[in-house]
Amino acid sequence: MMIKVPKYLFHYYEKSNGAFTSLSSLTLIEAEEVLKNIRQKNESFASKRADNYVGVRFELESKIRQCFILKGGEPKTKFPHYMTLGSCDWLKEWYKEGDSVQIPLSILNPKSISFTYGDSFPAMRVQDGKPYRGQVYTFEELPGLIEKYGLPQNWNFDGKFAPERYIEAQVWDDEVLNIIL
Repeated sequence: MMIKVPKYLFHYYEKSNGAFTSLSSLTLIEAEEVLKNIRQKNESFASKRADNYVGVRFELESKIRQCFILKGGEPKTKFPHYMTLGSCDWLKEWYKEGDSVQIPLSILNPKSISFTYGDSFPAMRVQDGKPYRGQVYTFEELPGLIEKYGLPQNWNFDGKFAPERYIEAQVWDDEVLNIIL
């Protein structure tokens, strides 16, 4: 059976902020201040994030980057641009006015994209014995990953079975910005 890998990556964002704005592009102090302001407005999913979210995020990004390099990845940036493999429109609910962009996977450099099975936070932090926990995948590994576990958007679209709701793509190259901006 031929496994179909979705052909598009999707990025979800708050429409008023624009696509690809990221706490990771800021210093720790700046990012914590932005998150503090988001919490005060209490209008989005981000307002409910834990107090240590930014520090943990920076650590996870570093870990994912190092794992990706060990697998032959060639990141061009220090932090990734977050996307999903295939659509997952429930992510629009994270925002007051959610929006998305889609980019054909075929026009991006596969050596600059890593993947986690599910959002990187639970994928890298939850310890429940699932074999994809703590793992970073390359583009070449996607067919096998999807064949073995399926697309979370299909088997867990409503989040009833696990925290996995999509395969997260970490794009380690600013070329993605030039495509849509």
